[in-house]
Amino acid sequence: MTESYPVTQRSRVRRAHERGSHARADVYAVLDASPLCHVGYVVDGAPYVTPTLHWRVGDRVYWHGSAASRFLRAARGMPVCLTCSRMDGYVMARSAFSHSVNYRSAMVFGTANLLEGEEAIAAALRDMIEDFFPGRWETLRPMTDQERKATAILWMDIEEASVKVRDAPPGDGAEGDYPVWAGVIPMRTVLDAPCPAPELPADMPVPEGLAALVASGRLR
Repeated sequence: MTESYPVTQRSRVRRAHERGSHARADVYAVLDASPLCHVGYVVDGAPYVTPTLHWRVGDRVYWHGSAASRFLRAARGMPVCLTCSRMDGYVMARSAFSHSVNYRSAMVFGTANLLEGEEAIAAALRDMIEDFFPGRWETLRPMTDQERKATAILWMDIEEASVKVRDAPPGDGAEGDYPVWAGVIPMRTVLDAPCPAPELPADMPVPEGLAALVASGRLR
């Protein structure tokens, strides 16, 4: 496997300020840090973008939804674009023109495939839960046949991908003598203290794995 994805017209990124990359490691880093993705595709000539949770196994990305969704059924065999993004801060410059944001974003391209077979779907759902919350699957109530049939899993092999990252102070240092505050206001999305369900016994502790995830500062 090569270290970078091919550069084609649809995945081309601008190299300004060295923000663009096609390196697999850079793509994986953004995909794996982002719980939520948006999947874009065209159905009957109209564009749709669907937000959903995703997970990655090697060079393959999975996402899920309702088996009753006509959009998911229509997406089978269709070229799709899946994107993830994280905002890391507001960049406050001396002029309105130079204001920006620090961010990380990944855009991946491939062909949507519908996962077939109850065992394969159950295994994929287990992978999803374990990807987000390691060790949790075995503690859960077993999935029912009805729940399995109601869930659709789509996947795509990443054919092309690009990443853009901005992580820098304002770019107008040459105007540093202008009397206005400039800098970065950091932005973080973190997990907060768990809130137990109302019917949960008062003496039931938060599982160690979930407590560790909350304390880690990561989202997944």
